[in-house]
Amino acid sequence: MTDADETPDTLGAADSGADPAAKDPSTWVTGDEPMTAPQRSYLDTLAREAGEEIPADLSKAEASEQIERLQDKTGRSSG
Repeated sequence: MTDADETPDTLGAADSGADPAAKDPSTWVTGDEPMTAPQRSYLDTLAREAGEEIPADLSKAEASEQIERLQDKTGRSSG
């Protein structure tokens, strides 16, 4: 078999046409790491606007889920 006959190395699945940024946070490789500083700041803003208190020790995945929920609640959602 020549190099031309070999299948190239790939990561992940074939492009399904879905937005790669729209992955389910529960499947993130780094989802269990602490939330990032930008997530923390934005989540603080959204929680204040929504009149809610959110735990400060969320993971990246949990923070993302809360951000999405609060964006919907506050009318800041992009969709």
